[in-house]
Amino acid sequence: MSHVTLKGNPIQVDGHLPAVGEKAPAFSLVAKDLSDAALANYSGKRKVLNIFPSVDTPTCATSVRRFNEKASQLDNAVVLCISADLPFAQARFCGAEGLSNVVTLSTMRGHDFLKNYGVAIASGPLAGLAARAVVVLDEQDKVLHTELVGEIANEPNYDAALQALK
Repeated sequence: MSHVTLKGNPIQVDGHLPAVGEKAPAFSLVAKDLSDAALANYSGKRKVLNIFPSVDTPTCATSVRRFNEKASQLDNAVVLCISADLPFAQARFCGAEGLSNVVTLSTMRGHDFLKNYGVAIASGPLAGLAARAVVVLDEQDKVLHTELVGEIANEPNYDAALQALK
C-alpha cells in the first residue's frame, strides 16, 4: 500500500509499482475499438505507460498532450495512456486534440491492472480510478523506470521517464 495526496488530502493506493529490474505484470486492457489489448501486443517495443485517473481533468489531459509530443521523437517505442475513461471518451479527446502519437487504453475490463501495477486508488473521491504514475519498460517488458506521482494534481517527471529509454 502507498499513500499519495489529492490537493493535499491523503489518499490510499493499493498495490505496489513494479520495481526497476522486474518483469512487468501482464495485462489486458481495452483499446479504442473495444478490442482487448494485452501487454504482449506491444512485444519488441519499448513502452511508456502513462497511467492517470481521467483524461477529463486538466493535469491528465496535459500529460497525454506532452507524451504525444515527446513520443514522435522516440525510436521503437510506444506511449500507452491508461485510464478508466471509456474508449469513446479517450478517442474523442485525442481526435479533438489531434493526438496521434499515443495509444489510449481503458481499464473498463482490466481492473486487475490497477492493483497489479500499484495504482488502485482505494480512498477519497477518486476511489476506483488509477493514481498518476509512469512505468517505462524495455522491449522484453523489464521495468526501467517507475514514478508514482506523490500529488495526483501534479504532472509526472517526463524527462526522467524518457531518459530511461536512452
